[in-house]
Amino acid sequence: MCSLIAVMIIACLGIANAGADIFVFTDETGTQHFSDMPDDSRYTLFMHSESPRVMAVESQRKPIFISKNRNIFSSEIKRAALTYQLDEALLHAVISAESGYNSRSISNKGAMGLMQLMPDTAKRFRVTNSFDPVQNIYAGAQYLSNLLVHFDNNLPLALAAYNAGENNVRKYGDQIPPFPETRAYVMKVMDNYQKFK
Repeated sequence: MCSLIAVMIIACLGIANAGADIFVFTDETGTQHFSDMPDDSRYTLFMHSESPRVMAVESQRKPIFISKNRNIFSSEIKRAALTYQLDEALLHAVISAESGYNSRSISNKGAMGLMQLMPDTAKRFRVTNSFDPVQNIYAGAQYLSNLLVHFDNNLPLALAAYNAGENNVRKYGDQIPPFPETRAYVMKVMDNYQKFK
C-alpha cells in the first residue's frame, strides 16, 4: 500500500500549485499518475482546483506544522503508521492540515483532537476520549487506512472521504465532491505530504 501511495505522490509533484487542474491516468501496471501538466494523451481531468485566492485563504487557516508539538507526537504517529501500514509522512500531513498538532482542537462542526475525529467516527473506532492523542492518532490512522482500501488506494479520494465523508464521495460518482473546503483540503494534505517526505 505504501509503495503505491508513494508512486502516486511522486507523480503528484507540482499539483500543489494553487489554481491548477489535476489530471489522472492509470498505466498498464495499474499505477495511477496525477499531474497538473498532462504530457500524455491518456490523462483525463480528475479535479478542477479552486482559484488561487480560495486556496490561499484556506492554507492560512492552520499552520503547516508546529515543530514543538510535531516532535511530541512523532513517536505515536510512527507507531500508528506501522500498525496500519501507512506512510508516517502522510499521517503528519493529515494532522498538520486538520489541527496543526493541537490535540485540544475543536472544529466548528464538532471534530476533535489531532486528527479531527467527528463524534460518530470516534465512536466507530471505540475512542473514549478524542482529546487523548494516542486514541485520536490510532483511530484516525485506522480510518484513513480503511478509506484507502475502500477507494482502491486512491489517495485523493480517500482524503476527500476523510474530509467530507465516504457517502459524499460515492454520491459524486467516486470523484472529489465539488465542495471548496474539501478540494482545498485534498490539495493542502497532498502539499504537506510532499513537505514531510
